[in-house]
Amino acid sequence: MLQRNRRIKVLLNMLLEAGILFVSYRCSVFIRFPLMNGVPNPVNYSVSTSWLIVFYSLCTVALFYLFHLYIPVHRLRLGRELSKLVLLNLIAIVALGSVLYLLRFGDFSRVTLGLFGIISTAALCVKRIIWRVIMRRRYQQGIGVQRVILIGSGKLAEDYLTDIFEYPHYGRRVIGYVGNDVRASLGTYLGSLDAIEEVLESVACEEIVVALEANETDYIQDVLNTAGKEGLRVFMIPFYRRYFPGHPTIETVGHSILIDLRATPLDNLAMAALKRGADILGSAILLLLLSPLMLATAVGVKLGSPGPIFFRQCRVGLNKKEFVMLKFRSMRVNAEENTAWSKSTDPRRTRFGSFIRKYSIDELPQLINVLKGDMSLVGPRPELPYFVYQFKESVPLYLVRQQVRPGMTGWAQVHGLRGDTSIEDRVKYDIWYIENWSPWLDVKILFQTLLGGFINQEETSARQTDEQEAVLQK
Repeated sequence: MLQRNRRIKVLLNMLLEAGILFVSYRCSVFIRFPLMNGVPNPVNYSVSTSWLIVFYSLCTVALFYLFHLYIPVHRLRLGRELSKLVLLNLIAIVALGSVLYLLRFGDFSRVTLGLFGIISTAALCVKRIIWRVIMRRRYQQGIGVQRVILIGSGKLAEDYLTDIFEYPHYGRRVIGYVGNDVRASLGTYLGSLDAIEEVLESVACEEIVVALEANETDYIQDVLNTAGKEGLRVFMIPFYRRYFPGHPTIETVGHSILIDLRATPLDNLAMAALKRGADILGSAILLLLLSPLMLATAVGVKLGSPGPIFFRQCRVGLNKKEFVMLKFRSMRVNAEENTAWSKSTDPRRTRFGSFIRKYSIDELPQLINVLKGDMSLVGPRPELPYFVYQFKESVPLYLVRQQVRPGMTGWAQVHGLRGDTSIEDRVKYDIWYIENWSPWLDVKILFQTLLGGFINQEETSARQTDEQEAVLQK
């Protein structure tokens, strides 16, 4: 029932925002013609494009839904939500303008389209801000706040209580805890675990959070039985939670319940197809647009030093399969190209090679790898087999990176982790990306790359070099 109610609320919210988009369009037409020019609305604006805008509005809110903009407000910070909303609405407006151009709406006003983008974005942002203010005021007044009894008195319970205090907009209020230890830091003590039935019968609440430690699992059945008898919602924090990824997946095999600790959003075939489709379309468009730059770079490489234009190197990709990655050659031909890292002061680089590496121009041929399916536009950077076999023994979870296609840019790269930097830090960022992937995250990384991630700011430190040499000697 709760899930059904949530779906109804999401549907109503989507229809409301679709209505806001349509009204914003009508307002932009009114401002552009009667207000600014003093003329009535043209017929094509009042009739011909109205159904198109209705369809556009529905498609736009569907896009918002696809990028998780209709999850409960407490799960998404306001700044992230609004930045997501602005970017997606901008993409939708650009798509609308492209459709109008292709359909030969020759007299469609660009001013109207611009006004529509500004008004609709502002209206949607204001609506979402107002909604958050309303919800938070309701929670402050105790309206809609869920009263929670915490079961447990150990570290798990303490961590949960800390999170509730840090994120009050979740709409939860812990009224007390049940446990075998009395701890002032946990608030009101309601009784021991042996008295769980009496506590739940006498204290009014809507849900319980079970945060029992490993040595207290014998109480779980009594807690669940009592909660079921009282009709309470039950949430459990497993004592082995530190082994969980960000979004674990639960599966069933017969009567066995399995927790997939290495599940990723890209296990969903629809999401994987969406990402691959974006890679094909994006790489094809970029190859076409960047072909003059790539041609000029090829000439510069050839004139810079003897040798081939492209540097071909074996890298490890999806499911640990090796492939040949393409780059513009930025170094003189040498014998260490498959077993040594490049550094910011590498003597093997040519002068032209240093220039194209600084602005990542040398990596443009990897668009061909993306088009072929060896790589993705966004993902963990592919590594040499020589280093993969070394790091899998010394860096925890290193090969988890191979669950997705490697990328031209990635979450680690936009945070400055590229070239001669800490492998452990790169792996942490890569695994976070894999576990939290979404189409929006890819868009965000691409924009961050466009706004500065292309500039290679490698810095070689003695500590990092020592770490790498130590790994290679093992």
